Amino acid sequence: MAIQGLNTTNYSGEVLENVLTLATTGNELVSRGLIMVIPGVNSAISIPRVKAGKMLQKRKEDPTKADSKGDFTYSEKKLTPKDMMAFTLFNPRAFEHIWRPFQPSGDLVFRQLPGNVQNILLQELLKQVGHELGYQYINGTYEDGSDDALLMDGILTQAAKDADIVKVKTVGTTMLQRLKELRTVIPVTMRNNPNLRILMSVTDFDTYDDELTQLANKGAAPTDINQERYKGIPFEVLTQWPEGLMVATICDSGMNGNLFAAVNLQNDENVIQIDKWANASELYFFKMLMKADTQIGFGEEFIALDWRVDGAFKPTVEG
Repeated sequence: MAIQGLNTTNYSGEVLENVLTLATTGNELVSRGLIMVIPGVNSAISIPRVKAGKMLQKRKEDPTKADSKGDFTYSEKKLTPKDMMAFTLFNPRAFEHIWRPFQPSGDLVFRQLPGNVQNILLQELLKQVGHELGYQYINGTYEDGSDDALLMDGILTQAAKDADIVKVKTVGTTMLQRLKELRTVIPVTMRNNPNLRILMSVTDFDTYDDELTQLANKGAAPTDINQERYKGIPFEVLTQWPEGLMVATICDSGMNGNLFAAVNLQNDENVIQIDKWANASELYFFKMLMKADTQIGFGEEFIALDWRVDGAFKPTVEG
């Protein structure tokens, strides 16, 4: 749907829904269905969690209160979306060769930026926002202050705060050795889960692919790519995932997964502004306000093998 004219800076209806979709799915975790995105979270939301203790015991004809065994432990993980925005100024003169055929003749200062050009620039804005959100969803770190790089806590930052995550000790020097170490530590209750995935970087998968190709009578031909899986566990090779770290966890776009994000587009009556910067100026601006945060459900289901020099997920060395 074209964005018509600049008589108003309010966008709603179909355009608002389209913006929400594009802005939150322009990253690999979301587009591949690896994370549950909870929209419309203005302040905070909690992920409810229940753990049950062991309950089976010998049969008793007349059990008493003292025979009660096991319990239910309720807890919550909190998502608190942080404020951020996209804001840029541009001069439409730089795009005259694109939109001149669609404009009536006349002085530039009396023209309006046509809808087709708004669409072109808006799509580029959203693609860039989606790309940056993809990085933030994985690697982001939040701190108060004016540093525009510290916008929100990503999945890896949230996991590093969780004392329950499983940090795999590694001595392997090849990807095959490291994958074997990682799989050995994955709880058997997770191994047959259809949503179990191993998240890794493109570079690490390339190393794994080369190792398989070099094996005698095994792996793909030198001109082919090996399957993205190990012992039946699918890989998710992510372009913005850090090199030197693999994580096995449950991934799903719904409540059956272990990765979560909360987002919100602020001020529904004024989500994206496209207008002149000032009455006497030829410059236009784009402005988009939003919020986002991520979280993991259970640290016990986040299995990390980290062989980076200063990796956040290395086991503490005893002694």
